[in-house]
Amino acid sequence: MSYQSPESTSLDVSSAVQGTGGGSNSLVETSTRGPHFDAAASKNVTALLGKTAYLNCRVKNLANRTVSWVRHRDVHLLTVGRYTYTSDQRFRAIHQPHSEDWTLQIKYPQHRDSGVYECQVSSTPHLSHFIHLTVIEPDTEIVGGPELFIDRGSTINLTCVVRHSPEPPAYIFWNHNDAIISYSSSRGGVSVATERGETSRSVLLIQKARPSDSGNYQCNPSNARPANVTVHVLNGEHPEAMQHGGNQRMGPSLGVLAFIAYVLLAYS
Repeated sequence: MSYQSPESTSLDVSSAVQGTGGGSNSLVETSTRGPHFDAAASKNVTALLGKTAYLNCRVKNLANRTVSWVRHRDVHLLTVGRYTYTSDQRFRAIHQPHSEDWTLQIKYPQHRDSGVYECQVSSTPHLSHFIHLTVIEPDTEIVGGPELFIDRGSTINLTCVVRHSPEPPAYIFWNHNDAIISYSSSRGGVSVATERGETSRSVLLIQKARPSDSGNYQCNPSNARPANVTVHVLNGEHPEAMQHGGNQRMGPSLGVLAFIAYVLLAYS
């Protein structure tokens, strides 16, 4: 199995293409051209930690050549055709008959799996398409944590932010002292609004805070680790007497206030 750096391989591919490009008729050139990669193929793939990743390589005019996958980090041969050549059973080649797609499947990807993978065609010289895999873990934060001090009778405003997610979470649940918060409970005055996107936000509002609202609040996105915050509802106490390590009473930022105003208008 020969191996070349991305730079030298790209030169070989360029030479091979130039060698087949002498004709003036583009249709004839395409039909007589040897194996080549789909020019629109992706060169970057982002996957969630622990969620199966797929690296796809589309090869045209393959004929009787073989497609292999090589991991650049250790120059390790992973698959040849549909056969796996590594003891790590997380790796598998997927190919359907008469298809131009040769896909490397990576189950339960970890951070160490990030890096460059080479899809290689056994032509002379061999052709290579490089894909950079990035394995990420979404980050969850409750703004103002880990402790918040709220005056009795005021509104508890908790904003959960989920970043670095390839896709928005399907849902974001809120818990209070390990129990799922019910927005239709007899307590009343509890509402939530969620905005999903490249950065997702979920705002939990609890009107007329009371001492029983104190405790641990947890934001649980479907595709990320939860985040926690401890809320203290003050009944005339001074928060300085309850703080440790310099924590301060914190209010929402201007950006959060703008988002809350938008939510209240949308639901009014």
